[in-house]
Amino acid sequence: MTTTKRDMDALRALQGLEDGRPSARLRAALAVGATPDPCFVDKLVERCAIEPEFFVRDMLTWALTRHPTSMTLPRLLREVRSERAQARSQALHTLSKIGDRQAWPAITPALLSDADGEVARSAWRAAVVLVPDGEEPTLATELATQLGRGEREMQLSLSRALVALGEVIVPALRAATAAPDPGVRAHALATQRLLREPDAVFEYAIEEAKRVVALGGSGQEGQ
Repeated sequence: MTTTKRDMDALRALQGLEDGRPSARLRAALAVGATPDPCFVDKLVERCAIEPEFFVRDMLTWALTRHPTSMTLPRLLREVRSERAQARSQALHTLSKIGDRQAWPAITPALLSDADGEVARSAWRAAVVLVPDGEEPTLATELATQLGRGEREMQLSLSRALVALGEVIVPALRAATAAPDPGVRAHALATQRLLREPDAVFEYAIEEAKRVVALGGSGQEGQ
């Protein structure tokens, strides 16, 4: 069988994805995305699970979005069930970039509450992109179970995901302001403020909410 120039280019790109230099892997991922081919999909997905550099992973995701969904979706849906946290996280991130709602059933409560923070955050972002029309209130209720989790960066990620759903989150947030955990109440209040004032600084919003909670307020007065 004759080896064509295209075959040789594909082989070099695939080999480049395993190069020890991040810059070389980045160039290889760019080349793969610039010339999509079915032979690249498995290697791209495999590499996402182990690639240590964020900027390379982002290029791998971009390269996957350049391939037909019919080829990428089944492979990514398998990855969200992987035992490797990075595989789950990156697959969810890629699904959010592809934006095909056929992936919605894969966004399970288990992923939304994944013990790994990066997986959970990726699941939150993917969920608000993929949620079908009419399912937003149910998603808001599920996301609200994660209020109070983690440090500021993680809490901000959750607040942004909730706010992206719009006014449907109001009942879930209102219920959370009565939670026994003061951290949950404060996070709910801060998220309410971000919903009302999208330009509010989360750091200030959460500190103000903590003061309200500490003083025994619910933040619901006048609402």
